[in-house]
Amino acid sequence: MGNEDLKILITELLPAATYDESGEWLNIVVEPASWPAFAAQLRNHESLQFDYLFCLTCIDWKTNLSMVYHLSSTRYRHNIVVKSTLSADQPQINTVCDIWKTAELLEREVYEMFGVNFLNHPDLRLLILPDGWEGKNPMRKNYEDPINMIKL
Repeated sequence: MGNEDLKILITELLPAATYDESGEWLNIVVEPASWPAFAAQLRNHESLQFDYLFCLTCIDWKTNLSMVYHLSSTRYRHNIVVKSTLSADQPQINTVCDIWKTAELLEREVYEMFGVNFLNHPDLRLLILPDGWEGKNPMRKNYEDPINMIKL
């Protein structure tokens, strides 16, 4: 299925979705509140079957954060990117680790590096950094390291 066919089908599932067609893959922008139900549809819809979440990351734009999910269908071999804009002050979005198991650790990494709160996550705690780094979020652009004097 090509990007145009994916766009038609996805628009039927989520009419409020918007698209960025600047890349090779179809980029879909969704509201955080729509994400959990839409994610389940992407995974379970017979013609889509996005069963593989192979990348989950966050981008800090200073004024807001963007969650970015790269999905692939191992059956149909199509790929999409789903993006959702979050508040920089209190970033939160529902977890999708109940839909894609790979999200469990990836969400923990984004939680500690960017401070995104994944609602309903079963084990949201630091993954890489040692104790004492809670809430410091070293990948945020407003992070300051007093020892190495890093300021973005």
